[in-house]
Amino acid sequence: MRPFNNFLERWVPSALVFAIILTLVVALLAFLLTDSGPVDVITGWGEGLAGLLAFMTQMSLILLFGHMLANTGPVRKLLVALARVPRSAVFAYVFVFAIASLASLITWGLGLVVGALLAREIAVQARTRGLRVHFPLLVAAGYSGMVVWHMGYSGSGPLTAATEDSFLAESLGGQLIPVSETIFSTWNMLAALAVIVVCGALFALIAPKKDAPVVGLPEHVGSEEFDPAEEEVVTPADRIDNSRILTLVVGLALVAYLAVHFTQGGSLTLDIVNWSFLALILLLVRNPFEIIHLTKQAAANVGEILLQFPLYAGILGIMTASGLIEVFSTALVQIANPTTFGMLAFFAAGLVNFFVPSGGGQFAVQGPIMLDAAAQLQVDPAIAIMAVSYGDQWTNMIQPFWALPVLAIAGLKMRDIIGYTTVTLLGSGVVLTAALLLVSL
Repeated sequence: MRPFNNFLERWVPSALVFAIILTLVVALLAFLLTDSGPVDVITGWGEGLAGLLAFMTQMSLILLFGHMLANTGPVRKLLVALARVPRSAVFAYVFVFAIASLASLITWGLGLVVGALLAREIAVQARTRGLRVHFPLLVAAGYSGMVVWHMGYSGSGPLTAATEDSFLAESLGGQLIPVSETIFSTWNMLAALAVIVVCGALFALIAPKKDAPVVGLPEHVGSEEFDPAEEEVVTPADRIDNSRILTLVVGLALVAYLAVHFTQGGSLTLDIVNWSFLALILLLVRNPFEIIHLTKQAAANVGEILLQFPLYAGILGIMTASGLIEVFSTALVQIANPTTFGMLAFFAAGLVNFFVPSGGGQFAVQGPIMLDAAAQLQVDPAIAIMAVSYGDQWTNMIQPFWALPVLAIAGLKMRDIIGYTTVTLLGSGVVLTAALLLVSL
């Protein structure tokens, strides 16, 4: 993997630069492949910039709340307790991957942070016990949990298709695709389980042998001290900010609303997912001081999404106004059939993910194309939605964008883990391809 690692580190620019380059490429394709002129393209781009503001907010909140939830006191204590479970190096690698996968199925923001923190805490515990573990492999296992995130509770594509008046509504002919047909379909849940089992087995197989050299946790690195955000309480206003009553009341009110929503037949949408995470955070924090502190910590991770999404929206605007969506979908229809469509859409989404690493942004760019092609081939739109979802999560294993926060927590570089995450890419790729082929038969 060394040549590939060197290429990535030397030539892969930031996700923002990719978004700008992709905008220019799509504009050029609109000139070449459609009847649109310069005024049409620039107008479609400009009017499209604001087209994803609601979706952008929803995606930002999922990342924000996931990071906040992972850093609440009870969750951090749970991670320390979980780190004491593994008693062998091989089990440690498999255990980190399994826990990170389960956390990612809850929300991808939680999975990212949990995978990195658990890998480091297990390495600390192993050092204390004299257990030899290969730290880069532990971190790779933690990051690899992201390979199933789109198949779970916070999958942006399936949730968008289940949300009224989303940007996919026109491509779906105004209908909603409930999560019972995507995230909670039997075939998707079995595929998620198969990915976890197969990739977990692969981590056991590639673990360093008993006498093989390993890279341990650096001596100066220990458990990250939990900062409970203690504030000096002096004034009556400080006492209010230090009281748990207010956050508890709002948290319980949100739980009551969610209970009413579901008992009255309400469906799972992006907003409901976000409110459920917010309810958990409000119930777990000790006071408003702590939730403000957690928000400040997590906010740094949201900035790039806020900057990139208007560009993705502009790309969608160009494609819609110029007719590029129809051009691309027609081309896909010509090479696919109802059985192979899901597989081809999966591979295409994996490729696009290199240029649009945000799952939500990728659905903005690619979702309408795939749904239009699926309609022409009379393929279940749920298959198109999950194929794009699978492709997005799949090549995250060798796309460094989402690995950056994990590597920052672990103190490693992408070259240290990419050889191992490529094994996850290969194993999960086989399972996901087979799942899409079988469900398309």
